[in-house]
Amino acid sequence: MSDAKSSSEKVSSEMFMKPLTQLITPHLWFEKEAKEAAEFYCSVFPDSTITSKTTLHNTPSGDCDLVSFNIWGHPFMAISAGPLFTFNPSISFIVNFDPSREKHAREQLDEVWHKLSDGGTALMPLDKYPFSERYGWIQDKYGVSWQLILTNPDGEPRPTIVPSLMFVGKNCGKAEEAREYYLSVFRNAKPGSLFRYGAGQEPNKEGTVMFTDFMLENTWFASMDSALEHPFNFNEAISLMVCCETQEEIDYYWGKLSAVPEAEQCGWLKDKYGVSWQISPSVLDEMMTKGTQEQLDRVTQAFLKMKKFNIAELQKAFQG
Repeated sequence: MSDAKSSSEKVSSEMFMKPLTQLITPHLWFEKEAKEAAEFYCSVFPDSTITSKTTLHNTPSGDCDLVSFNIWGHPFMAISAGPLFTFNPSISFIVNFDPSREKHAREQLDEVWHKLSDGGTALMPLDKYPFSERYGWIQDKYGVSWQLILTNPDGEPRPTIVPSLMFVGKNCGKAEEAREYYLSVFRNAKPGSLFRYGAGQEPNKEGTVMFTDFMLENTWFASMDSALEHPFNFNEAISLMVCCETQEEIDYYWGKLSAVPEAEQCGWLKDKYGVSWQISPSVLDEMMTKGTQEQLDRVTQAFLKMKKFNIAELQKAFQG
């Protein structure tokens, strides 16, 4: 972690003077079901609500619905933008049901599992496992994957929702390397637990990551290696949105994370592991939610021409 710390310390402290709020938001790409799916998730999970709805006009995918919502206190965004990408389990969402926080955690877990099972597919059945008294991994009717776990209340507390990255195929064995890389990029970051595969756990190689977690900008993530045969890898169906206050921040994250030039478009990039990120100015969200339809249309046409976002140009388009 020393390399990660020294790299982070090189970043200007003034550049990152902001409140310690959640910075990284999972973004889900649907063909046309963004609103429907957001409403479904808000009906499945406790304390969940839709916070905004917007329609982007005249994009390459036509008119696109954009929805912001919270699932059990964790922010999400979703877009309906055509059948370009398909959800898969390379990025899933761990849901921690903690008996020390929720009196009826086990019953809540079973209820959520039942609701997600409607049209969904169990990837690991709901059962008792060595690491949890009750756990199951399910792909819902839209293809999004959830890992529901009855958390050991004696462990260090974690948020209710934790995005989880699975390193498979050519990425298998790189979960720890990726963790250290991400820890070096983000200034407010720390490692969590780390468990490795042991001998006799083939096809997984001894010493690779069975489970690890880490915090980036007050957002906890988990990751693991899997040497099993998986017909998928990271794609744009689920991306991670980094909210930036300044152009300097956008330039910094773009320079650190972008590794696939042909994937750069409209604030999107891919890192060296194939994980998709969106480096987006916070002011853009304000424009999208508070602007008139004419302002929204001008801003949309402006950012469709961009790769890395330019805040000054977006503001110019907004003001007309």
